[in-house]
Amino acid sequence: MSFETTLTPEQIERFTAEGHWTGQVITDFLDEVAAAHPDRTAAIDARGRISYGELKARSDRAAAGLLELGVGPGDVVSFQLPNWIEFLVVHYAVTRIGAVNNPLIPIYRDREVGFMVGMAASKVLIVPQSFRGHDYPAMVGRLRGEWPALEHLLVVDGPSDGTQTGWDDFMATDWESRRPAAELAALRPDPDDVTLLIFTSGTTGEPKGVMHTHNTLVAANAPLSARLGVDAGDVIHMASTFAHLTGFLYGVRLPVQVGGATAVYQDVWRPEEFVELVAAHRITYTSAATPFLHDTLAAPNLAGHDMSSLVRFCCMGAPIPRSIVRDARTKLPDLVVLGGWGQSEDALVTLGIPGDPEEKIVERDGYPWPGMRIRVVDPLGDELPAGEQGRLQVAGPFLFVGYLERLEMTRDAFDGEWFDTGDVAEIDDDGYLNITGRTKDVIIRGGENLPVAYVEDVLYQHPAVAAVALVGIPDPRLQERACAVIVPESGAPVTGLADVQAFLAGQGVAKQYWPERVEIVDELPRTPSGKIQKFVLREQLSEESA
Repeated sequence: MSFETTLTPEQIERFTAEGHWTGQVITDFLDEVAAAHPDRTAAIDARGRISYGELKARSDRAAAGLLELGVGPGDVVSFQLPNWIEFLVVHYAVTRIGAVNNPLIPIYRDREVGFMVGMAASKVLIVPQSFRGHDYPAMVGRLRGEWPALEHLLVVDGPSDGTQTGWDDFMATDWESRRPAAELAALRPDPDDVTLLIFTSGTTGEPKGVMHTHNTLVAANAPLSARLGVDAGDVIHMASTFAHLTGFLYGVRLPVQVGGATAVYQDVWRPEEFVELVAAHRITYTSAATPFLHDTLAAPNLAGHDMSSLVRFCCMGAPIPRSIVRDARTKLPDLVVLGGWGQSEDALVTLGIPGDPEEKIVERDGYPWPGMRIRVVDPLGDELPAGEQGRLQVAGPFLFVGYLERLEMTRDAFDGEWFDTGDVAEIDDDGYLNITGRTKDVIIRGGENLPVAYVEDVLYQHPAVAAVALVGIPDPRLQERACAVIVPESGAPVTGLADVQAFLAGQGVAKQYWPERVEIVDELPRTPSGKIQKFVLREQLSEESA
């Protein structure tokens, strides 16, 4: 597949000269660590563990196997895997041969997976046989007719039959005898090639395929070690799904990039289990949405375990309430809590600095990484001074290189080198970011963007819905929850939340997108031109919640 991007020779020259783009790919780091420390534990998941030597060997075998299946440079491999070691093996295998990684969130269902795999024109899809009660091969069977490009289905924990190949059978094959190491080495990709296609919810009716290169991803992780003091001696935890950029960068790739740290993974977030893992493995660092910290501090077994090793908790995707910061200082005095902000398009742009005063932690969204620049502009695009609110724009070496098959949409999102994030913000006198609102119609639930227009479009297909508006209502733990405000069709009223959720389930909409409250009204507030005034609904619902 060919990828049309906005990457220019001038960008390559500039970011290379500045030292942000080093020309390295993530498999370079894996090769170095595996050679120097083959017996060091690379990762521990709910199913087992793997050393760095084993990780390289397994990923090289998988890379050779993918070549035998017809995957080549530029081909897309989609994988909808939980936070399991197999995800790491697939990622490094796909990267090794210059193919494109397309991770899919495990809780996505028919509607999301059908669109994403189809748009990516994936040649191979890798799924589990089952995870959290969902039959993935059955879902693929329902959708496969819509994917003419798909040639192979690999199933972790599944059997081999006429429609799929079991992962164990795939990995038991001696692919290396057919594809020697020299052939794999010759396929080392250009660092400016697209290596990641990750879909973001966005605000329109369809997800957007964000494209990153090897250089943009390596650059995004490079400064973290110096700012946070993370190195090969750390034990890094990740419970956010690997198919989010947070999990992908700081769970899958960071341990390798800092020289071979050990990673500990959870495939399902359970705060009590996290407490046990910290004590058992001496976890030092984790990145997650703010509700994860809230849950950890409320875990009933917290006081009974030694948590002194945990010294860094980076909260992303939602503000950190002052009460949580103070609770953390009381219960986990060795822990430094930091807030940050980023997107799939630009990775983590800002993060707090250890030693920041409480005001900076709870009232700001971090300080820019080296090389990343932020500014706020007025409606005409003119930069505003410190302390004034405006549209937030970002520039720098972490930025994506385009939306898949949406070149004009990509160009529309830029003002020269500046990417318009869709957020409203201000920057204080010290250069710290303060997100104050969003220009995009998105609800953020626990750090996860809910695509409002997409859910509304599906609800409009309900025979009893005449009009609907999906709005966010405040929530003390998750920041926001979604409420569907519905005007019912005459004579066919919606029965309530259970009816709405059952309908969305039947339409194949992922559960995390479902509204958690329904309000039935006679009419929606509108402007004279007919546009729904969602701010009025938010104010009304917020007052009722309070």
